Amino acid sequence: MDFGVVLQTDPPARDVVEGLRAAEDCGFRYGWTFDSCVLWQEPFVIYSQVLSATRDLVIGPMVTNPSTRDWSVTASLFATLNDMFGNRTVCGIGRGDSARRVIGQKPATLATLGDAMHVIKELAEGREVEHHGTPVQIPWVRNGKLEMWMAAYGPRALKMVGEQADGFILQTADPDIARWTIGSVREAAAAAGRDPAAITMCVAAPAYVGTDLPHQRDQLRWFGGMVGNHVADLVARYGDSGAVPKALTDYIKDREGYDYAHHGKAGNRSTDFVPDAIVDRFCLVGPESAHIERLQELKEIGVDNFALYLMHDEKDKTRDAYGSAVIPAV
Repeated sequence: MDFGVVLQTDPPARDVVEGLRAAEDCGFRYGWTFDSCVLWQEPFVIYSQVLSATRDLVIGPMVTNPSTRDWSVTASLFATLNDMFGNRTVCGIGRGDSARRVIGQKPATLATLGDAMHVIKELAEGREVEHHGTPVQIPWVRNGKLEMWMAAYGPRALKMVGEQADGFILQTADPDIARWTIGSVREAAAAAGRDPAAITMCVAAPAYVGTDLPHQRDQLRWFGGMVGNHVADLVARYGDSGAVPKALTDYIKDREGYDYAHHGKAGNRSTDFVPDAIVDRFCLVGPESAHIERLQELKEIGVDNFALYLMHDEKDKTRDAYGSAVIPAV
């Protein structure tokens, strides 16, 4: 299993660069950031500095979307970084949540997302593709490589991952949900004539190493609220039974709204509806041994990559504990 760290691009940017440099020193192979350039600073500017400050770290957004930038711009950003630093980027992408809603726009449709993944990958890897009805090719790309990892929860989105994406991002560490979603992706891949084993399965979730469980839960409750935004969309489409497991839908019944001004931050009062049991299932809490046990279970399910959200008050301690004990054990 590979490991990554997910940060928000809060100013000053030098702290993001240093945080990901330190993560590489601890044994993490991937460095991720949020991509909501109203709430945080523009990530692609910072990626250039991160790649310069690290040796082998693979960098990307968790996640970008089809709407913030023209697809040709997104492709050129990745291709430029890859040309400068040697194919060390990955494109995590989804329909768009905070980046869209905070400017009064809805997430993209799945059809748009599928088209965007195709165009971005083709352009970033130097091939000609039709974009806006016009044949387009980036002429300076040399041996470009860009994997597209798609974030998904619902049945239609999971099917698209299996049919098209290079990787799957599941933003929850719940083993039951991981079994269902990974199984769905693999079934779709096989039905499309693709090798299911060739798709990287990435679980992304907060982790907090320590012994004060009530404090840890309060620090990570924001994540259940963030996941709840996506689950609310699923319930609106599929209802609260049948296509989507109750393990993913039941807890949002008391959800009343969401404040994007506190998105992804400890102490977000609009996530008070998230119960302790959901925090324990969706996140990794407790001492190092508890993290190792959960990660081993996820590994047995088929998870290839764990991306650790570091948004709490003991970020360095948790990162270092993963480097010294958790990553070597897993």
